[in-house]
Amino acid sequence: MRSVLLVAGVAAYFLFFATFLYLIGFVVDLPYLPRTIDYNPSAMGAAGAAVIDLALIALFGLQHSVMARPAFKARWTQIVPPAFERTVYVVAASVALIVLFAAWQPLPQVLWSIANPLIADGLWAVCALGWAVVLISTFLISHFQLFGLTQVYANWRGKDVPEKPFGTPLFYRVVRHPLYLGFLMAFWVTPVMTVGHALFAAGMTVYVLIAIGHEERDLVAVFGERYTGYKARVGMLLPRLR
Repeated sequence: MRSVLLVAGVAAYFLFFATFLYLIGFVVDLPYLPRTIDYNPSAMGAAGAAVIDLALIALFGLQHSVMARPAFKARWTQIVPPAFERTVYVVAASVALIVLFAAWQPLPQVLWSIANPLIADGLWAVCALGWAVVLISTFLISHFQLFGLTQVYANWRGKDVPEKPFGTPLFYRVVRHPLYLGFLMAFWVTPVMTVGHALFAAGMTVYVLIAIGHEERDLVAVFGERYTGYKARVGMLLPRLR
């Protein structure tokens, strides 16, 4: 059974990584993908397309927010092995994104388009930086534990995963949620902004703000005054000047 969980955990990790790479191509409208944020629009009207897109974002947000809460985990681990809980979360998150990719209804009307190649290249660079911040941030907070590999490997070896101490490495000394900041940079910074892209970015921004509220309540419950002091010193998504 432990070996089965280990193999499933590794498969889930690669499913996530493939989904994450597709997400990058989806957002930046990479050519040759079967569907992107602006490519392959349907004949559906704008209002209907917007309703479907918002429902897809809501589905993604609900999956992330509900399954990440301690109360849900406490009940869920009565059904699945605790070491496998994070793997199930990763699979569910990947499936939610795949559904979003497949059912997304592009709204390709252009809101702005930057013709100056120097400015456009600069915006693409900031977008790429956002994706890099996302990936680096996962390693700063234990990449393999975040995606369940540490748990299934420790379970395979018959060991427990030690509690991770509170820390503020690198980006976390500047903002409390660099991973979310990286996503917002990647979603919003583009030389060509369409209605569909703006809807996606705005919907994900709302999700990020809601998720941060839930996460910070959980972190205060776990770390107490250490985290409340951290909140007082460090900005949520933007650095504090003082």
